[in-house]
Amino acid sequence: MKKFFNEFLRGIAKENPTFVLVLGLCPTLAVSVSVINGIGMGIAATFVLLGSNIIVAVIKNSIPQRIRIPCYIVVIATFVTVTEMLMKAYSPALDRSLGIYVPLIVVNCMVLGRAEAYASKNTVMNSFFDGLGMGVGFTLALILISGIREALGAGTILGHRLFASFEPAFILGMPSGALLVIGLLLGFFNVLKGRKA
Repeated sequence: MKKFFNEFLRGIAKENPTFVLVLGLCPTLAVSVSVINGIGMGIAATFVLLGSNIIVAVIKNSIPQRIRIPCYIVVIATFVTVTEMLMKAYSPALDRSLGIYVPLIVVNCMVLGRAEAYASKNTVMNSFFDGLGMGVGFTLALILISGIREALGAGTILGHRLFASFEPAFILGMPSGALLVIGLLLGFFNVLKGRKA
């Protein structure tokens, strides 16, 4: 069980998709304007990561080597389609808010990279915990980035006003603000890593 727990933790800290591997930045830049969007995208990506990792780990030995990537894309696209349909049915406002970025999970290098680099070479249980860890790590990164952007860029958290006389920095609500926040957080985590070393 400790081995599975280590697989899970690796996606949160040692191989965090956003802050360590620097993967999946397109949706991170686009949807991290509010915490609700960050949570929604994180849950969607986690569901796709979990499902695709499990299926790829199950079918890896029955797929010819030369067509493995197209097969992985079909598996990922299936889970993305299910995610998009569930979102449209049960959370249409979130679906409208996330827009095209949910269907683009199909080509997200974080999801395809985990299928190719990890799930295709490991057991179903290892792949499950890897997908869960990567998804939770991605979700936590989105919550952190979107929390900073929403608090400083709009003066709210989860739609609730923080301070009555707060003048928001509107640049943080723009894509350039996302780059600024991600860059500062990457620098901060690198300084922490350097101090530990």
